[in-house]
This record gives sequence, structure tokens and C-alpha cells, in this order.
Amino acid sequence: MDRLWAPWRLAYITAPKDKPAATGDDCFICRGVAGTEDRANLVVHRTELSVVILNLFPYNNGHLLVTPRAHKARFDELTPDELVDIQLTLGKMIGALERRMKPDGFNVGLNLGRAAGAGVPGHLHWHIVPRWVGDSNFMTAVSDMRVLSQSLEALYDLLVEELRS
Repeated sequence: MDRLWAPWRLAYITAPKDKPAATGDDCFICRGVAGTEDRANLVVHRTELSVVILNLFPYNNGHLLVTPRAHKARFDELTPDELVDIQLTLGKMIGALERRMKPDGFNVGLNLGRAAGAGVPGHLHWHIVPRWVGDSNFMTAVSDMRVLSQSLEALYDLLVEELRS
């Protein structure tokens, strides 16, 4: 088996970690929930208990974040109503992406804690990442780069139009 060594990552892994983001100005999700400028905050959908935000640093075209409105870091803090609302919202957004972007599949996941990959460990959020056969390539591994064929603005317009229809 070939290995790609990255010894520089040890400094990142062992460095002291910041505390999870607090509510308010320190949490971009809370800013989006509280804000009224949905396009500027990349909020494409709201329910009573959740919001859907475009990922500012997407892994693939159509990468969305589905999150509770309430700033909660732990899965067991969610109420039954929040759990149901989030599941229904995940389904709604997957359907919208299927109709408009025609992906071959999806990665849907929740990263719990920084060690599991949570970039915002203080505010739970599910990732929906559309996938197409042949969409993976060597760019991420070789050059820490992603190739995306759609702007966030175009994705925002596409999803808002679909959700209004």
C-alpha cells in the first residue's frame, strides 16, 4: 500500500484547541438564524426549529448544512420536536437537490466533536453533500484544493426557486 505522509499535521493535531463557539457573534450559524438578510447569510430555508445554510467552504457542489435554530452542541440536547423537524428538513433538501442538480447519490452526516471533524463543535449541523459518479479526484489530496463548477450565488438562486415552487 502506498502512503502519503503529512508530518506537518502533527503540530495541528497536538496544538491547544479553542473552546466551542458561543452563541451570538462568535457563531456564524447563530448569526444566520438571528439575521434577516438570508442571501447574505447563505440561509436558503427556515422552519420553526431549523435552518438550512449553504456551506461557505463546500466539499462539492450543493453542499448544505441543516442545523437546529437553537445553539446546541450535543445530540442529546435536541428535543423530540427538533429531531423530527431536522429529519424532515433533511428529506426536503435532499429532494430539492435531486430535482434540480440530479446527483447520483449523497453523503449525509453529523460530525460530533472536533476530533470527529466538526468545524463548529458548539452548534450541531448535518452536512448534505451531493455526489456524482466520477466526481472525486486527486486535487484535494495533492494540492488541498477543490474543484467546484457552481458558485454559491447560483446554488442559492436554484434552491430558493425550487423551494418556492
